[in-house]
Amino acid sequence: MRFCAVLLSSLLLAACASAPVPPAPMGRLFHDQWFEAPSEHIGAENVFAVSEAMRRFLRTEISTDFQSRGYQQGFIDALYTKGKLKLEYESTVTRNAADAFDARAGNCLSLVIMTGALAKELGFPVRYQRVYVDDTWGRSGDVYFSIGHVNLSLGKRQLDGGFGRWEADLMTIDFLPPRDLRGVRTQVVEQSTIVAMFMNNRAAESLAAGRIDDAYWWARGAIEKDPGFVSSYNTLGIVYRHHGNLKEAGEVLAYALEREPGNLHVMSNLATVLTHQGRVAESKELARKLEQLEPNPPYKLFNQGLAALRNGDSTTARDLFAKEADRAPYNHEFRFWLAIAYVGLGDPEQARKELNVAIETSPTRKDRAVYAAKLERIMEHLHN
Repeated sequence: MRFCAVLLSSLLLAACASAPVPPAPMGRLFHDQWFEAPSEHIGAENVFAVSEAMRRFLRTEISTDFQSRGYQQGFIDALYTKGKLKLEYESTVTRNAADAFDARAGNCLSLVIMTGALAKELGFPVRYQRVYVDDTWGRSGDVYFSIGHVNLSLGKRQLDGGFGRWEADLMTIDFLPPRDLRGVRTQVVEQSTIVAMFMNNRAAESLAAGRIDDAYWWARGAIEKDPGFVSSYNTLGIVYRHHGNLKEAGEVLAYALEREPGNLHVMSNLATVLTHQGRVAESKELARKLEQLEPNPPYKLFNQGLAALRNGDSTTARDLFAKEADRAPYNHEFRFWLAIAYVGLGDPEQARKELNVAIETSPTRKDRAVYAAKLERIMEHLHN
């Protein structure tokens, strides 16, 4: 349970908080008439809704922990230290609180939402934080995912003596290993921003699945929920590009870049749209600026490593995959291909180590099963 998935590159999205943004000219940015009605309910009201199953769990499963450890520590211990929920990291879809609870699985954002909903049901003050760790990356087809991170902190309930001691009483719940959080910077975000992140994720997931109408309505809802969350405009611009509305895509992305001039994701997407519009000089200028700011964008070295493997150069491939893995240590794909390079170099033991990391960091049960099968074959080779 490590990260909060947020889409980006070909789909350059990011689920993180940003500085306050002036209200957007909504009438100019939205074009409802171009899109069919969504195939699912699009709304924010159920994101933090607590189900009867969740309430029953609080009444019957963890009440004894409160008596021995106090409500705040007892809540954290019962959910995570003692593992009564038996949660599993699963990033196939961003779930609301009730769905994550029922599935006992979710990405980091889903688990933060579920935990926040349970905590509020018990009367805890809850604070959400954007955590500034290095983003990692994933992809699905030509859609690239930038994976950021959020966590939450619990104060003491007023019934437990928590009056006027918000900062002193805070206990933080996080799904990153503690060593990855030393000295990191955080930014407090409102619950409305967390909801916008949820809706933005659902927009990106819909677009990756080819449901472009759903993607539009989710992105639109995210902007309405928190107009200051720039990533949602980025997503909307990508929706328009995939829908064939290049002029409107450029307008939305230009608006987002005006709000956050250093946003590399928006910059990259806008450069792509400008190229499709035939505005080559403007696109090249943005590309030049991007190259200066980020000379090795995500997957650049990885793609070079794949090319090296195709040419039979496992040594170069290993070095390139290793550099990508150093930049994004939780990317299972980088670890898998690094293992393949080690196999090509005749080093099955190191390949085994990398495959174990790939299994640990893979976002879905399907990925874990594939890597486990490959690991089994390597282990058979080691014992023969």
